[in-house]
Amino acid sequence: MEEPDLFTESTEKRIAARAPLAARMRPTSLDEVVGQDHLVGAGAPLRKLIESDRLSSIIVWGPPGTGKTTLAELVATATKRGFERLSAVTAGVKDIREVIEIAKQRLTIGNNGTVVFVDEIHRFSTTQQDALLHAVESGVITLVGATTENPAFSVNPALRSRSSVFALKPVDEQAVSTLLQRAAVVEEVAVDDNAIALIARRCTGDARQALTALEVAIALSTNRHVTEKEATTALNTSVSRLGKDDHYDVISAFIKSMRAGEADIAVHWLARMLEAGEDPRFIARRMMIFASEDIGLADSQSLLVAVAASEALDRVGLPEAQLILAHAAIHLSRAPRSRAVTNAIFGALADVREGRTGQAPPTTVEPPSFRPLGFDVPRYYREAHDDSL
Repeated sequence: MEEPDLFTESTEKRIAARAPLAARMRPTSLDEVVGQDHLVGAGAPLRKLIESDRLSSIIVWGPPGTGKTTLAELVATATKRGFERLSAVTAGVKDIREVIEIAKQRLTIGNNGTVVFVDEIHRFSTTQQDALLHAVESGVITLVGATTENPAFSVNPALRSRSSVFALKPVDEQAVSTLLQRAAVVEEVAVDDNAIALIARRCTGDARQALTALEVAIALSTNRHVTEKEATTALNTSVSRLGKDDHYDVISAFIKSMRAGEADIAVHWLARMLEAGEDPRFIARRMMIFASEDIGLADSQSLLVAVAASEALDRVGLPEAQLILAHAAIHLSRAPRSRAVTNAIFGALADVREGRTGQAPPTTVEPPSFRPLGFDVPRYYREAHDDSL
């Protein structure tokens, strides 16, 4: 048995002591995991698989700060199998093959399996993911992949079909509060309840961001007593963000709110996008489309408002243009609705695609003469002026 390397051990302790609060607060048991009871609560499926050491290859999918890496670390401590880590950011096919070779030796010499954790697996190319396939299929390795991207689109179908997919939920406000209270005890610092509530509310969904905000607040505090003032200052140093899926989900919620006439809710989603750094020109384009698609001839002025907002955005820029975008969003939310324009153009396009066309009439002939071609032009005109559609 090798003698412990006291120098290495001392170095590791110093590094651990200097680690960010989020790293130091990483759970060491399933009971310490917050916000994922559907996976690791009492009797939950992933907990059963980990505790019985019968885990097959899995992909854990969820937003940042929900505990994907934590679960992988817990697999490493709970399983009797060897544990190897790969980062899709730095590892290549050569690294993958080396890990698979280690797993084969471990299986041959000690009849022991290997868990291979791949962080950010969606960043692996098709070739890199394919390099894992045979080892996963043959049972040489048990893959634990972590990704912030929907595996239906970011992981090879062949690899995905050989793995169970577990979706992690954004950490709710109560769970974040619990985690912050634990962190305050570990850090031996007093944190006012309203400060914890503020951080938990502003960082709902992302436990890592909440702990980072608390760490900044502690550094700003006097006599290690965090008040709402320090919490507010710390939160102002954080950057909100939208993932790829959030990008589409939030703009969809914005459009649906305007469609439902909920101006206050529409402005909320607008603020979420602006705070997260969404391209304001993208928001302006979507409002212009909405003005014709959902409002149309019921209020043609709405299109002018949306176009004016887009042009004003280019001239004024942020942050002042936030007012202009909010102005347009409220106007569009309150405007009457008509799908007449949408129905008219989609109906005409359907006719063209189905072959109901023919040659254009001579310029000397009036437009209504289309009728012999079976093309009922007046129908589109009537529908375009029928606001009841």
